[in-house]
Amino acid sequence: MATIDGLPPLREVIATHGLSARKALGQNFLLDLNLTAKIARQAGDLTGMDVLEVGPGPGGLTRGLLAEGARRVLAVEKDPRCLPALAEIADAYPGRLDVVEGDALAINPLDRLTPPIAICANLPYNVGTELLVRWLTPKAWPPVWDSLTLMFQKEVAQRIVAKPGDKAYGRLAVLAQWRCDAQIVLHLPPEAFTPPPKVSSAVVHLRALPAPRFEADPKVLERVVAAGFNQRRKMLRASLKGLSPDIEDHLTAVGIAPTERAERVSVEGFCALARRLG
Repeated sequence: MATIDGLPPLREVIATHGLSARKALGQNFLLDLNLTAKIARQAGDLTGMDVLEVGPGPGGLTRGLLAEGARRVLAVEKDPRCLPALAEIADAYPGRLDVVEGDALAINPLDRLTPPIAICANLPYNVGTELLVRWLTPKAWPPVWDSLTLMFQKEVAQRIVAKPGDKAYGRLAVLAQWRCDAQIVLHLPPEAFTPPPKVSSAVVHLRALPAPRFEADPKVLERVVAAGFNQRRKMLRASLKGLSPDIEDHLTAVGIAPTERAERVSVEGFCALARRLG
């Protein structure tokens, strides 16, 4: 792929700009341009779309997104050392790459994009889950973005797609699956990265539904789910008693046994209970 955009291999870019990955920033770089292009393709047809990328680092995935036809990429990078390398990519793709130096948790880059919008990123491990929750909980639904294609630690990816009864099933699964179709589309071993992390990684693709699968007030649903999973080993009649003195009656009314545990309740069940309590 380096021959497609005329830019040097990523190992050379890293050496030229002194871009050793920093643990404090949650950095693990992907250096295989064939692999970064493959990740970009998991986002679907990017033609005519603006793409938000968080934590581009030396720009491997950035190059993949541009080569796959993204109309425009907005890359948010916290590490100033990476900016010169990203500027070289911007020069190779005139008018199609904008780089913002800053913390993605402190700014709202979506305001700077024009729909249709996709979000595609090899997220820094230390902020990935928080960013995902923010993107899944906008003030209004559907969101401004059409899809999320995000790399996480394998354990986090499994939590997003887990089903009731799975050990990984919890708040993140309910939050994601209530409003999105979510699936793991790619697995990556530690040796794919520099430096290799201690865990495997996976890419999750989430496509926003036009409306949530089941009716529920988002704030009430969040309280119900949080209470249920904060004490996931307890029966629901105990973990949810703080929400209502009549919680057993409410559970029974929506077809959930008061002795059930949160990890066995479906998204539909949580939404029914949220409607009842709302």
